[in-house]
Amino acid sequence: MTDAMKDGIRLYRNGTYGDALASFLGIPAGEASSSLDLAYYIGLCYARLERYDDSLVYLEQVVTADTDLARVYQCRMVLSVIYSITGRTRLAAFELGKLIEAGYESAQVFCSLAYVSYENGSVDDAVDCYDRALALESGNPTALNGLGYVLADSGRDLTRALTMCRKALDAQPDNAAYLDSIAWVYHKLGLGTEARTYARRARERDPDNEVIARHCEIVADGGI
Repeated sequence: MTDAMKDGIRLYRNGTYGDALASFLGIPAGEASSSLDLAYYIGLCYARLERYDDSLVYLEQVVTADTDLARVYQCRMVLSVIYSITGRTRLAAFELGKLIEAGYESAQVFCSLAYVSYENGSVDDAVDCYDRALALESGNPTALNGLGYVLADSGRDLTRALTMCRKALDAQPDNAAYLDSIAWVYHKLGLGTEARTYARRARERDPDNEVIARHCEIVADGGI
């Protein structure tokens, strides 16, 4: 590994992603110990800097050509996050499905797939994925909250939804998303006072979140 490559990796691990990217981009392709090593780190730098389209170009190279399975799995997870953030949920589902096909099953993967499934309008798939995540980690707060929210939002099982959201909130009492979810469950149950209390707490902790703001307005008005 060249000194320039080592320096770029050091900068990346220190969290100075702009400097790391400049270092990596300054390495001629022929001087890198591996073109895939270089693509991997450049892709991660772009992702950290939220330059998602640039990141995709490099991370997809790693996914299609690298033989390091751990690195491929990591890149697929990053790709799925980027696709979700940029609204390309079907591509996110594709990357997550590839991970599961390869035997890389984790609560994180199933939670991510549940999220994109619900975004794509598939309630059944979302519930199934959250259940599979909980089968692997029964106390996973993300899975508990996600399942509770999906059940409530779709009007499927409000009793179970409340149980799931309570467990998530017990694990992380100040989590704005979890406060919002339990507010939404109470709203669906017709318990306006409780809904407004939790919605207000969620808004206080994350005032810029558009979903929380919208739920606050609905809860305050008593609408559906």
